[in-house]
Amino acid sequence: MTRIDFYIIEQGSVEATEKFICRLTEKAWSQNNSIYMHTVDEQHATKYDELLWSFSATSFIPHQLTAAGCHEKTVLIGHQSEADISQHHDVLINLNHIAPSFFSQFERVAEIISADETSKTKGRERYQFYRDRGYALETHKMSL
Repeated sequence: MTRIDFYIIEQGSVEATEKFICRLTEKAWSQNNSIYMHTVDEQHATKYDELLWSFSATSFIPHQLTAAGCHEKTVLIGHQSEADISQHHDVLINLNHIAPSFFSQFERVAEIISADETSKTKGRERYQFYRDRGYALETHKMSL
């Protein structure tokens, strides 16, 4: 059964939250996981594509947008349907305010809840969604 981890950002700027997401991706990648970052839309996906290139001068995370076509051993970043993630079944980093319909295809889901009220409200809804379906939930409180 899929394990769901909620990372609750109690304090921290938008930039600090974005850097945390990149570090979380880097950690999952270093553990040899296949990763899909599920974003809100194309603009959001492009933002994380750029952030993964620039968040650290000492790390390299091979990644690409799902629209790029080739999905060989890279972190995929996208916002569309499950057709985009057919080969990625380890870690889903959900950066969308909605639990994607395909989340159960992954061994683990990372839900990021930032300090703003909209994120908190939507995060509570996703927490209840997963809990009501019997998924194992872990909560990690973060101060950045």
